[in-house]
Amino acid sequence: MGSIRGKAAIVGVGEVPTGMYPERSFIDAAVTASEMAIKDAGIPKKEIDTVLPIIVVANPLDNANMVCSWMIEELGLGKTAKSNFMVASGGSSSANALKTAVALITAGLSKAVLVVHSDRLGTGLDLASAITQFAKVSTSQEYEIPYGFSQLALAGFLQQRYMFDTGTTERQIAAVVVALRKWAALNPNSIFYQKPITIEKVLESPIISTPVRRRMMNKLCDGASAFVVTSATRARDLTDKPAYVLGIGSRCTNFTVTHQPDPQKAWAPAARDAYRMAGIGPGDIDVAEIYDAFPTFVLMSMEILGLVERGAAGKFVEEGHTSPGGKLPVSTNGAMMAQGHTGAGGGPALLVEGVRQIMGKAGERQVPNVKNVVVTGSGGVGMDFHVEVLGKEV
Repeated sequence: MGSIRGKAAIVGVGEVPTGMYPERSFIDAAVTASEMAIKDAGIPKKEIDTVLPIIVVANPLDNANMVCSWMIEELGLGKTAKSNFMVASGGSSSANALKTAVALITAGLSKAVLVVHSDRLGTGLDLASAITQFAKVSTSQEYEIPYGFSQLALAGFLQQRYMFDTGTTERQIAAVVVALRKWAALNPNSIFYQKPITIEKVLESPIISTPVRRRMMNKLCDGASAFVVTSATRARDLTDKPAYVLGIGSRCTNFTVTHQPDPQKAWAPAARDAYRMAGIGPGDIDVAEIYDAFPTFVLMSMEILGLVERGAAGKFVEEGHTSPGGKLPVSTNGAMMAQGHTGAGGGPALLVEGVRQIMGKAGERQVPNVKNVVVTGSGGVGMDFHVEVLGKEV
């Protein structure tokens, strides 16, 4: 496998607050986040020659317009842009967009790439439609849906099996929510800003899909984020703290959960590939930005990434090690469980947060002396698993 280690870097990020914003238009959020990223990068706008919008879930027309170069026109790039094309793989879209951007740059086909996501799952999609959409996506029309299967059912199956296999307790599952809410309480862009929660509050909430409780679920929101990727050489001209892309590893395994292999075995090679390319190991990671959707996914991913031993993640989180001030901060923006679920935007938001940690721009959430950050993404009902390693140094 070829290596892209240190050949490209993320130099600027932008994000609008996540939550319920009926007065904020889709395109306004997208443009605002993009302009923030370009300004943060300190790069002339004309150098952005490729725009990669990420799939829009709430509104098919918005999605089609983003495919048809809406951002090129809105950002005034019509005289200089070379390409606009959409990257769509659900929650792993940002990982695939980053891979695409790095490939274009290292091949000499692009100087600077803008990746942008915007969606309005909070106010642009009615609740009944949202439930129906998420119940049916990435499930078999012939063999799963007729029996009542949905993504919520998957969450229940996943949590119950994980608890059975590892001895993880419900209290430890709840501790994941609490840890993420602690980070979100420090994040002004989170829907749960300044709103921490207790384990007791999580455990007293009603069962939704046994054994998943209501406060173990993410909240659908409006949001937008963006980041700019360029060559490592150009990055050093723009900032003294670029977030170098050191390693990327990926595995795509299935469509339906019926055919999903054991994630611990099937996805671990993605982490190994990313670490090998980056030239580091799990012990060198200072911050982990983990794609979640549900708390069990955080625990499983920590183990797949080799950050803790199999079955040890629940106790590790319960003891506070992933919370602010802990020895291994996890999902420092609060992730989808606590910042908010914006469709395919969970991945971009985590990647943006990872860049902030590398560049020292995370505000109250800033972890001291960050050198290496690992970021994950996954789409569908767990159809794939992507691992990106960002570093302060090449």
